[in-house]
Amino acid sequence: MNDANLDVVVELEERLQRAMRTSDVLVLDELLADDLLFTNHQGLVVTKQEDLEVHKSGLLKLDSFDVSERSIRQLGHVAIVAVRVQLAGRHANNYFEGTFRYTRVWALLGVRWRIVAAHASAVAA
Repeated sequence: MNDANLDVVVELEERLQRAMRTSDVLVLDELLADDLLFTNHQGLVVTKQEDLEVHKSGLLKLDSFDVSERSIRQLGHVAIVAVRVQLAGRHANNYFEGTFRYTRVWALLGVRWRIVAAHASAVAA
């Protein structure tokens, strides 16, 4: 990955993480492709609108979001990001905490990078 693209993807990842922490739906809407394909940690395929609604409704509240590992690979106009995250928060008023791995596929669509696919999985204790 050339340094310019690496810097852009790193900044976008940090922006995404801030938006996830604060449920900033406007930023999430900007970063997620309209035809996002996201498989969550329960194996359910979630659309962009479904993901945004969880944040907008307040159903998901994150208390902590700590990234301990991150790797990025570029293939042309696509960047693949893998992160390990320690999460804690509430989903539907049920407390959760754990370690998760996320893989995100960023694609350069026109002049903007957007997440076109993502996958999450819980890391066994």
